[in-house]
Amino acid sequence: MFSIGIIVVVVFLALCFDYVNGFHDTANAIATSVSTKALSPRAAIMVAASLNFLGALSGTAVAATIGKSIVAPEMVTGLVLITALIGAIFWNLFTWYFGIPSSSSHALIGGLVGAVIAGFGFSYVQWHGFFSIFSGLIIAPIVGLLAGSLVMTLLFWVFKTASPALTNNKFRKLQILSACMASFAHGSNDAQKSMGIITMALVSGGLLGTFQVPLWVKMACAGAMALGTAVGGWKIIRTMGGKIFRIEPINGFAADFTSSLVIYAASLMGAPVSTTHVVSSSIMGVGAAKRLRGVRWNIARQIIIAWFVTIPSSALVTMLVYKLLTLFV
Repeated sequence: MFSIGIIVVVVFLALCFDYVNGFHDTANAIATSVSTKALSPRAAIMVAASLNFLGALSGTAVAATIGKSIVAPEMVTGLVLITALIGAIFWNLFTWYFGIPSSSSHALIGGLVGAVIAGFGFSYVQWHGFFSIFSGLIIAPIVGLLAGSLVMTLLFWVFKTASPALTNNKFRKLQILSACMASFAHGSNDAQKSMGIITMALVSGGLLGTFQVPLWVKMACAGAMALGTAVGGWKIIRTMGGKIFRIEPINGFAADFTSSLVIYAASLMGAPVSTTHVVSSSIMGVGAAKRLRGVRWNIARQIIIAWFVTIPSSALVTMLVYKLLTLFV
């Protein structure tokens, strides 16, 4: 049984993770609209913060997956959750500092796995649940890449005879809609991960009889992510919004529209995906449809490497934190 003090610490760290996630992943929803000047940075941040908040309240399927699929809630200790969150927060801040669009989802999942292994051993990880989540994390960016390329190809075909200037002017306005869609989808998936952690702590502490996310947890996580989003993440915005390829309004709309559909579909299915990776892969797909050689594949390569190193890296960081904390606890 968790003490009230341990639960308070877990809730605090989970909200800190959501806050960091908010400014770390703000670029997912607004990078393209800022880079094409469809929205001013201030307006884009406001759109992202408000729609992230609403999206976070839209469901709890992802929270249940995070809370029950990697380790059974009744087998979780306070130290496992605390070190998992510390490891994930550290990795997010590390990658944010260097402007690397890594995945908060990967960091949290890696943190949970690392903490369980450090505390109890490999056998206590529910590997079938982990691999199910991991397969979704890998499949979603591939879907985003292919769908982004398909949507962009379709738009090129529909508007092939239209004036480029007129087309971009229209899509610059439509980008406001696609930025709202992307922000809502981001909140619907990412904020639920912390909801799952907090609810796991409440079940393990005996404050909840069944795994059901309370309203105050939804509101707190949604608010923390919205607040973090309001701070912004300009280093990652520069990477996502211009370094992969030169984005025009029609490209930005295609990327945001595609990624929002993929992410929200995953949320409805209860699949915790990396919003960062889905958005970046959608941008790559759109860029490849525009001109294959126009994509700066060296930047894309760095992002892909970050996809694969985040889970083991955050797991190792968490294992180290766990061992250090056991010296003092």
